[in-house]
Amino acid sequence: MGRIARPHGIRGQVIINAETDFPDERFRPGAELFVERGGAVEAITLTTVRFQHDRPVVGIAGVETMNDAQRLAGLELRVPVEQLAPLPAGTFYRHDLVGCTVETTGGAQVGVVEKVEGTTERSRLVVHGGGGEVLIPLVPEICCGIDVPGKRIVIDPPDGLLDVNGRSA
Repeated sequence: MGRIARPHGIRGQVIINAETDFPDERFRPGAELFVERGGAVEAITLTTVRFQHDRPVVGIAGVETMNDAQRLAGLELRVPVEQLAPLPAGTFYRHDLVGCTVETTGGAQVGVVEKVEGTTERSRLVVHGGGGEVLIPLVPEICCGIDVPGKRIVIDPPDGLLDVNGRSA
């Protein structure tokens, strides 16, 4: 639902790169979020929240200094699956796409989604296939069929997309 970008000020606040359609619900004083650090999942509690240029600036219980806040930079913020809001039909959470097989409208296998990168507005699928890694923009013009329960994504890539966007694994 977001990632801690960096410290903000000297009192331990951090700026969040939000990756949620529900920022006002997720980022509020008293909200409990989770981070993974050193292989262990830790709960954190937000003490203060304000929005600056549409980005949450939050205080976290027990984080009092800029050095404390710096140690959190880069950590991904999560909530338990049971706390996720139900979505309208035809929509999905980004984590639901991980593990989906990707194929073209012609039936050619592209690979499997390893992760989804980018912001909510400009996301791309990172797909691992036989030729390495391929980046596919997550837009309806290209990703024309997303079947989350069936773990399958059908794409209609423009000419050259699969070649130009490939990265060696």
